[in-house]
Amino acid sequence: MTRREGIRVLLVDDHAVVRAGYRVLLESADDLVVTGEAESGEQACRLYQEQGADVVVMDLSLPGIGGLEAIRRIVARDPAARILVFSMHEDTVFVEQALQAGARGYLPKSSAPEVLVEAVRQIAAGELHIDGDIAQRLAFQKTRGRSSPFAGLSTREFEIFCLLAEGCNINEIADRLSLSYKTVANYSTQVKNKLGATTVADLARLAIRHGLLEA
Repeated sequence: MTRREGIRVLLVDDHAVVRAGYRVLLESADDLVVTGEAESGEQACRLYQEQGADVVVMDLSLPGIGGLEAIRRIVARDPAARILVFSMHEDTVFVEQALQAGARGYLPKSSAPEVLVEAVRQIAAGELHIDGDIAQRLAFQKTRGRSSPFAGLSTREFEIFCLLAEGCNINEIADRLSLSYKTVANYSTQVKNKLGATTVADLARLAIRHGLLEA
């Protein structure tokens, strides 16, 4: 049996059942073929390096290094990589961080199935695709001159902020991101300074206030 030709898609989600559903949906289109599946950020980076893909459909909530760091690493190795974030996070903070990391598109998981198929096609064609409602909110924030307190954080700083707010300690973050303790400690200090926080509890409260963490 010969492999189907078409737009090659790498699916990245930590739930096997969810990936199976996406595979059926995407391969119902004649021009799309799922050539790989990954359940973690590390596995996504490895598979992309080994197999490549025309489009990576990436969740952000992943075990290990997480989706944002996976995007950053893939794009660092291949600036032409085309990554579509497909996530439950609809807050514009995550959208801005994903685009800053190198993603070419962003869709919430609440999107209609046909929207995902069309978004993959657009990303494969070299276009950008951002959910309409999210794009409107981004534009509204800019016209009002309102920016998120997290806008000044780099992708790495934002990821470390999220992990600290979730309750991870410096050692745990260092292990997860393959960084030294000293490097993570320095990032932690930078994040607190940029956000005007003194303690990790302050970071957690800030994350809850902005809807990035459930109370």
